[in-house]
Amino acid sequence: MTDDAYLFLLDDASAPLGVAPAAVDDLACMETPAVRAWLDAHGSTPTSPYLRLLPPEETAAIPEGAERLPVPLSDEELSRVRHLMAPEPFAQVEEELLAYRDCADGRDGLIARALAVGVPPHRIVELTGVDPATVTAAADR
Repeated sequence: MTDDAYLFLLDDASAPLGVAPAAVDDLACMETPAVRAWLDAHGSTPTSPYLRLLPPEETAAIPEGAERLPVPLSDEELSRVRHLMAPEPFAQVEEELLAYRDCADGRDGLIARALAVGVPPHRIVELTGVDPATVTAAADR
């Protein structure tokens, strides 16, 4: 696994891989000279339907031979990318986990639901700010 997210170009714009950077508001990396030069070198634009972005834990899914560029993302940007990649039930629970930061009522039930739909424990910790032991304890119940 790498620590960088990756921009990459797909041959088929209909492939359901990654997220379009244009769908993720205000990505600082898209304004860097390195990204602009890479896009220019490949005859692409930030809004191209062939341009995609994957978080570090998903970069092994980039097709072999695809043009790619590592890009650093802030924690907040990375969270937005991950959220856009999540399937609907998963995304709904992630929204609730983010909202949980402001309210502890029903914590264990929400964590159990998140685990049941497949949200990884490390992601629950990231979204809620709870201690990893709390997530583990909820998983054991």
